[in-house]
Amino acid sequence: MDTVASWGEHAATQPTHHVPPAWRERLEARVLHPLRSTGFRYYVWVAFLLALIGWALYAYSQQLERGLIVTGMRDRISWGLYIASFVFFIGISHAGTLLSAILRAVKARWQMSITRMAEFITVVALMVGALFPFLDMGRPERILNLLTYGRWQSPLLWDIMAIGTYLTGSTLYLYLPLIPDFALCRDRLGPSAPAWKRWFFTAAALGWQGTPAQRLALDRAMTVMMIVIIPVAVSVHTVVSWIFAMTLRDPLNSTVFGAYFVAGAIFSGIASIIILMAVLRRLLHLEEYITATQFVSLGYLLGAFTLIMGYFNLSEYAVTGYKMAEGTRFHFEQLMVGPFAGLFWFYILGGMVLPGLIILYPRTRTIAGIVTASVLVLVAMWIERYLIVVTGFRVPLMPYDPAWYMPTWVEWSILAGAFALFALIITVFAKLFPVVSLWEVIEHRGPEPAPLRSGTQPAPGPDVRGRAVGRTP
Repeated sequence: MDTVASWGEHAATQPTHHVPPAWRERLEARVLHPLRSTGFRYYVWVAFLLALIGWALYAYSQQLERGLIVTGMRDRISWGLYIASFVFFIGISHAGTLLSAILRAVKARWQMSITRMAEFITVVALMVGALFPFLDMGRPERILNLLTYGRWQSPLLWDIMAIGTYLTGSTLYLYLPLIPDFALCRDRLGPSAPAWKRWFFTAAALGWQGTPAQRLALDRAMTVMMIVIIPVAVSVHTVVSWIFAMTLRDPLNSTVFGAYFVAGAIFSGIASIIILMAVLRRLLHLEEYITATQFVSLGYLLGAFTLIMGYFNLSEYAVTGYKMAEGTRFHFEQLMVGPFAGLFWFYILGGMVLPGLIILYPRTRTIAGIVTASVLVLVAMWIERYLIVVTGFRVPLMPYDPAWYMPTWVEWSILAGAFALFALIITVFAKLFPVVSLWEVIEHRGPEPAPLRSGTQPAPGPDVRGRAVGRTP
């Protein structure tokens, strides 16, 4: 703790670089604008999301009334779209808090304007993903039996504990950097804001005045959470993978699933951050503060993980294919030349090869190109989770014909409602809270230097890492 304390004391006492007052006022006005006014299109969008959620609730009511017979799941393929989506949402939750914590640890200042978006994705994805095990149960009230009579040897019980711990830690990690911005909202919005909103910001700010003692305490708390959340995040998706890897089914019985799932989680999580960043940048007019710097930097990370994911896939398929144990031939055939070949090759080519090529070439390494690569990755990673679940359960354990699974309208409707709930929570959050960490951007990053013209020198000022740039004396 001495190291943490000394780091906090150093950070709390270091002077920040000069920030032009006009730039700071512009930043505050732009980020706080959604909190002050609401347009007609916002209500239309919310109504559309609520309609999707309402339809999903109707579909779920049919499942509650008639049982899981309304889904495509049966005794031989008992996990389907619900569990695949559960793994997907838990996966995209990882890059938010995990990436934010790692980048804070290495003091990468370019990410200050997107940390809050990343951290909020974690909390929302965990909240939505945790619903799918309930949806997968014909009798959801029996989830209490897992807590009352659950066996500690079961990976299912480990999963509940890991997700609960990660959700608690991620919520704290999201809340701590919000405290100074809550105080800023309390002071800036004034009497024009509704009384309930003024009360909320006052209470949530916890009496923040920006004193050295308060800054030191906040730095210490954020540093501790930053250190704790990284191993917790890694452990969560490792435990999720063990639900599959600790079975004796041939395609799922793998010793590398832990590392493979963690890498896939970060891969899809980076893609989700890029997409959310692009959407909020466009809708909230944050082009001056979320620039090509953030997209290209995250694009490089996305490109690096295409290589990591390619390595894991090559290792998995090459090793199991070389041995060709019982059941492997059927599994490979259904994936590569059988009924799932289209999905499998889209995952390989469209989810790893093509995004990697887009990021590799400078001509396509643009904001539009990186967002396109991210959309491909996100779709491909959902398909990958679907293939793991469905094709894994489809391999016969006894000499009978392989089963078949096709999601019904009930399952698709509930999945659409889950995505709508994910979007609705983010939409409401963007209306109630600053989506950019104002105090961190102002203190640690500041404005980016203007693009250089040919033959000119950069004007003195802070670069994206907060260091002074310009002519050397």
